[in-house]
Amino acid sequence: MGNSVCLFGGCIPQSNVGVVEQWGRFQRLAQPGFHFFNPFAGECLAGVLSTRISSLDVRIETKTKDNVFVQLLCSIQYRVIKENADDAFYELQNPKEQIQAYVFDVTRAIVPRMNLDELFEQKGEVAKAVLEELEKVMGEYGYNIEHILMVDIIPDDSVRRAMNEINAAQRMQLASVYKGEAEKILLVKKAEAEAEAKYLGGVGVARQRQAITDGLRENILNFSHKVEGTSAKEVMDLIMITQYFDTIKDLGNSSKNTTVFIPHGPGHVRDIGEQIRNGLMESASAQLNVE
Repeated sequence: MGNSVCLFGGCIPQSNVGVVEQWGRFQRLAQPGFHFFNPFAGECLAGVLSTRISSLDVRIETKTKDNVFVQLLCSIQYRVIKENADDAFYELQNPKEQIQAYVFDVTRAIVPRMNLDELFEQKGEVAKAVLEELEKVMGEYGYNIEHILMVDIIPDDSVRRAMNEINAAQRMQLASVYKGEAEKILLVKKAEAEAEAKYLGGVGVARQRQAITDGLRENILNFSHKVEGTSAKEVMDLIMITQYFDTIKDLGNSSKNTTVFIPHGPGHVRDIGEQIRNGLMESASAQLNVE
């Protein structure tokens, strides 16, 4: 019973198509399922083709326009067309070698017209050109090209090292520019801060002197009004002597180890007062002459 089933029938699996011959000549395609064959009439199952998508990885070595040798890894996804399965069965003995040959031919005709950078940017255009050529050729043999993916582009090791060095040098140059700009901004800000500090210091000194002048004038006027018989000159001498002793006291209380040699005595105080008065009188005289 088993021998009769084996001789007179066969089962075609799902996602496959059978090729039936009669006396060595193609007769029909057998779809998935169980089929009866009449061996006495010369019918037999010549073969079974899978209609599933198959994948073929092709590695191509070629040269770019700027004389850089690269390796391209291309993945081709194809399948047998059910209606033309007889062409796929009889026309091509090794479809993988046929596909690989066309991929080599198209890729090596397109890539040498591109620079390395253009190849990385336009790898989709290369895959599109290969797909168009394969669809036109392999369609006549009962195969449909589903997708072509340019998986990887691998330049020579020396070229990759050179590209990395160029990229590193460009980044170092850019970093130097940014560092110089930062230092420039820091110096400008520091100079602006110093100028502002000096300006504020000058304003503070001017205000301090103005306050001292106003205070001295007020003290002289108050003392002159309260103590009868005193002149402004005597009051000014008294204030200067007081300030002189305050200065000596501050020098003595200073925590810094500094030695200051100054002449000390009532006569020197009088000389200082006279020098100040003479300076004020000369200044007033100069102003009168100018007017």
